[in-house]
Amino acid sequence: MKNYLILFAMLFALQSYAQKDHTIFEIKPQQSMLMTGKGPGQDGAINPYKDGNSIAIVENIGKYTFSIRVQYKGKIFREIELTPGKTTKVPLKKGSELYFDTEKLTKVKLEFMDGLN
Repeated sequence: MKNYLILFAMLFALQSYAQKDHTIFEIKPQQSMLMTGKGPGQDGAINPYKDGNSIAIVENIGKYTFSIRVQYKGKIFREIELTPGKTTKVPLKKGSELYFDTEKLTKVKLEFMDGLN
């Protein structure tokens, strides 16, 4: 019976963790990180809306400004500087690649929502 209680508690904790709707990333100095757009094994984050248009909600929870870069078919489509404490919504066309570029250590909160194709 004790084993069942432990198993139940572990499953509950795992489910709570899996339902988290955002991801926090620590980006190292001089790093360019692909967040989404190239597929499994290459993306830093999982965009559940990758099969259509989506919106990335990006919050700078670090101490330094960093850059958001959106590429589409190999060309830079949009660049945004995001200062500490600020949040922005970045529209992503199906097939877009989302990158975070930074010169200094920073932390970023990232979540996605449907872009209502």
